[in-house]
Amino acid sequence: MPLPDTSRRRLVCGGLAAAGLLALPPVARAAPRRLAYLSSDLRIPFWDILRRGVAAEAAARGYQFAAYSAENNPKRELENMVAAVRDKVDGIVLSPTNSSAAVTLLSLAEPAGIPVVIADIGTDGGRHVAYIASDNREGAYRIGKVLADALKARGWTAGTVGIIAIPQKRINGQVRTAGFMQAMEEAGIRSAGLRQQVDFSHKETYEHATSLLREHRDLRALWLQGSDRYQAALEAIRDAKRTGEVLLLCFDAEPEFLQMIPAGTLVGAAMQQPFLIGEASVRALDEHLAGKPVKAVQALPILAVSKANLQELLPAIRRNVLGIPAGAR
Repeated sequence: MPLPDTSRRRLVCGGLAAAGLLALPPVARAAPRRLAYLSSDLRIPFWDILRRGVAAEAAARGYQFAAYSAENNPKRELENMVAAVRDKVDGIVLSPTNSSAAVTLLSLAEPAGIPVVIADIGTDGGRHVAYIASDNREGAYRIGKVLADALKARGWTAGTVGIIAIPQKRINGQVRTAGFMQAMEEAGIRSAGLRQQVDFSHKETYEHATSLLREHRDLRALWLQGSDRYQAALEAIRDAKRTGEVLLLCFDAEPEFLQMIPAGTLVGAAMQQPFLIGEASVRALDEHLAGKPVKAVQALPILAVSKANLQELLPAIRRNVLGIPAGAR
């Protein structure tokens, strides 16, 4: 039985196309999905490592990716959110400058229908898919115990401890202080006071450390609620002629800490895992976009690192804390 005209035409066209004699219309491909990471300041190693975690997981899941840095400037942060919304990205990972600023930023993403996962800092309100952060209170408590043990071993528990803190407007700053102070109170160690960072500069950190050392002659330790300005604190201790008399403890990590902790220059550090936070943030967004349920609050563990456990934790520190690829030296 002869084929209908339409069937014959399909066969002829298919044969011509196979022979390269007839150009068929191209098959439409879906545009790749896009994610944006809005950071408070990518000049700070912690946020840059978190960015690397976001980028790695985004690539693994087939997303295009762009990063924006506010450089700790609220105006630029607002401009970055406006740019991401205007660009109609499919999702945003947000590390705001502070928890109150996050509310305004979320109010810009919501009307555009762009889901947001908050990575670390936290928010005072606003709609978002999930809040993914380190367990700051538990991490600060555990590193406080490391310091308490070090002070006890030296017979220095009658001395005081000074804190150079990140802004206490941030939820993570508040819980860091609370966890650390719980450890100090349990050990019977008194606080010499708290100084808050504003611009996170070397000069500011040095001045805070110097004032604590000058005002408290019984000071036996400084706890820096960050990592990248550790050198300023060490300089202040040296210039006060208190080297060997005042211990330094940090939150977060720098590559140099892998040598400083065994050498005793640093008694320990509470190391967040920013690469892991970045990966988890993208997973949460991807699951939300796929219509799957997402756990609203996810607290990732912090490594309380001292001379006693550094070697055991080294693989996790290299990948998840410092963002060093496997096989790199």
